[in-house]
Amino acid sequence: MLYPQKTIKSTSIDALRPLLKPYKVGAGGGLYLLVTPGGAKYWRLKYHFDGKEKLLSLGVYPDVSLTKARERRKEARGMLAVGIDPSDLARKAREERHNERLRQEIANRFTLDSDGALHLRLGRRYLALTAAETNDLRHFLRAQPAGSQG
Repeated sequence: MLYPQKTIKSTSIDALRPLLKPYKVGAGGGLYLLVTPGGAKYWRLKYHFDGKEKLLSLGVYPDVSLTKARERRKEARGMLAVGIDPSDLARKAREERHNERLRQEIANRFTLDSDGALHLRLGRRYLALTAAETNDLRHFLRAQPAGSQG
C-alpha cells in the first residue's frame, strides 16, 4: 500500500507515518490532514470563494485534535455561508497580532517619564534625555517638514 487509508479516524492519526512525499488523508467536507516527509501533520481546509479554490490552515496535530479541526471546519463553513472568506479573516488577525507586537517593541524602546524625560533603548545602547531636552526635541521635530532628512 503506497498511501494510508483514504479517510481518517481519530484512532488512526498516530499510526500515519511519513513517506518520501507529502500526502493527504481526507476527513470529509474539504478537511484533510497533510502528512509531511518530516513527520509533521497539518490540518487544512480546501474550499472555494468567489470562484477560486482556497486553502485554510486549521492547526497542527496533536495540538489540534480531529474533533477541534472539525469544529474549526464548521466555523469556516459558517463564515462562507454568510459571504465571509475565512482566509481573509485569519490574515487580518495575523496582521493585527503582528502590529500589536510592533507596538509593544516600540513601547519597550521608548519610554516617557511623568516629568517628561525620554528614555530610548536601541539594541545595547541606551539614551536618556532630560525633560528640557525632550521638549527641545519635540520643537525640532515639529519644525521639520514631513519627509525631510537632517
